[in-house]
Amino acid sequence: MTRLAPLPFDEWDMDAISAVAPGRQVGPSNALGLFANHPALAKAFLGYNTYLLSRASTIPPHTREVAILRVAWRRRCRYEWAQHVRIARRAGLSDEEIARIRAGDTDDESIGQIIAAVDELDAHSTLSDETYQALAGKFDDRQLMDLVFTIGTYGLLAMAFNAFGLELDQGLSDEGFGRTEQ
Repeated sequence: MTRLAPLPFDEWDMDAISAVAPGRQVGPSNALGLFANHPALAKAFLGYNTYLLSRASTIPPHTREVAILRVAWRRRCRYEWAQHVRIARRAGLSDEEIARIRAGDTDDESIGQIIAAVDELDAHSTLSDETYQALAGKFDDRQLMDLVFTIGTYGLLAMAFNAFGLELDQGLSDEGFGRTEQ
């Protein structure tokens, strides 16, 4: 049930919303429509979030999407899950990796450390020494910062999307979301 309806596309303050894609035409989406209800917040937050989703971020897109999908799954955020399954596939994640993210498979060498990091940060707001050392062996300081900020930001977005009852965009599938493994 939607609690705060996305603003209709023709009522958006495009100056505020354009922070998500500077210089490009932005199309309607429920997430952007939600932000359109608060132009000052939209402009500030979307500019920051664009950094996390862009090539400016120091973490590879594959890593970023593993983290975001795990956050979406743990927080039970249907909207974030549906949007980022598509983005994750474009970043090279396989259906098998997406299933492992859903299951919380920390034994997988390529994604297990990221899943562990999300789980620890979401549950305790910190990383164990073991997880931190494993990540520090793979990422430099800036990458570690981008990873932690990405996980935190998408936790915040999941919270907002769930609290406001954000519905999926028309035609967007939430494939695999109804499964219960966690």
